[in-house]
Amino acid sequence: MNDMAQRIAPAAIRKQIEVNAPIDRAFAVFATRMGDWWHKEHSIASGTSQKDVVIEPRAGGRWYEIGADGSEHEWGKVRAYDPPRRLVLAWQLTRDFQYDPDFETTVEVAFEERDGKTIVRFEHRDLERMGEGTVELFESMDGGWGMLLGLFKAEAERG
Repeated sequence: MNDMAQRIAPAAIRKQIEVNAPIDRAFAVFATRMGDWWHKEHSIASGTSQKDVVIEPRAGGRWYEIGADGSEHEWGKVRAYDPPRRLVLAWQLTRDFQYDPDFETTVEVAFEERDGKTIVRFEHRDLERMGEGTVELFESMDGGWGMLLGLFKAEAERG
């Protein structure tokens, strides 16, 4: 018998939603209008409210929020930007939702058009990098992403 402790990595958060919108609009709302649908309470800005969320439209671009006072707060980087099919982001917020340039989990969003609607497949992976208490964090983030994707869907379907 092996005396080495077995570790089980937490599963990735995976979601799939159907959006009643063409693929170009669904991608644009997710990638270029995140500030229109992102829940304003899900902010890392302190001393100000969230004004916008920006994903720079290129691999190597920044992912950040802008406070009402004009301050910028890094969330991560853009790893792949392939409109209207795929977006890969480096989530560089620790378990305490503090930006750390040396920390990274991965958010990947794939878009597939089907009969005038868009199937959106969402995955947030590498969560084991969050460290101790990842299972509880997973449950919280899973619910958070579900709520956020619902807000995205509503905004994309509005136009």
